[in-house]
Amino acid sequence: MNRLSSTVLVGALALAVVVPAVHPAPASAAGRPATAQVAGAAGAGLRAAPAGPARDAGGAMPGHRDFAADPAGAVDLLSVRGAGPFRIGASLVRLSAAGLIDWTVAECDGVVRAGVTGEWAGVILLAFRHGRLVEVGTATAPPRSPAGAAVGMSFFELAEIYGRRGALIRNDAGDASAYLVRFGSRVELFTGHPIRPGVGYFQVGPADFVERAFRQGRSC
Repeated sequence: MNRLSSTVLVGALALAVVVPAVHPAPASAAGRPATAQVAGAAGAGLRAAPAGPARDAGGAMPGHRDFAADPAGAVDLLSVRGAGPFRIGASLVRLSAAGLIDWTVAECDGVVRAGVTGEWAGVILLAFRHGRLVEVGTATAPPRSPAGAAVGMSFFELAEIYGRRGALIRNDAGDASAYLVRFGSRVELFTGHPIRPGVGYFQVGPADFVERAFRQGRSC
């Protein structure tokens, strides 16, 4: 496996892919919540909905495609469970033995960044902590979340999709904003694009890794 700089690859992946804005399917005006001003530089001029329309038993919004119903292996769904064969908690050793890992870069604190092979190559990047998968991220669209959110959307569009389930947050340094959606101990995190408004990176995994890394920054 070739060892490359993860930072360079993530930046290249984010900048090399031009993604048109994806608009969620329209909901009725009566079903939309009141809005409140979004704070933060990345949310300037946007308005986030504090409450969302009613959802079905699976948590999907009426009027939005249920991406969770897509066939297994389709390269258009990224959830807090992972993507395709890359499931949160999966072993780096086993994925490597199956020929699914292309390259790795070791960081500190037991973290290893990795690229993948197959149909997900060039679509997702992985992070392992002590040999277990703790983050799957993408700078492309698709994949989308089960609710239909994706790279290229604005934070306002995310607020319309998730309503009160999500929130716009800032890191501890106060110089970056992201949209966070919690699912128990795991999260979906949508961070800003380096050169244009809106979402530039979408990642999932345990909150104690994904959210903490955004709020506190990487230790190395």
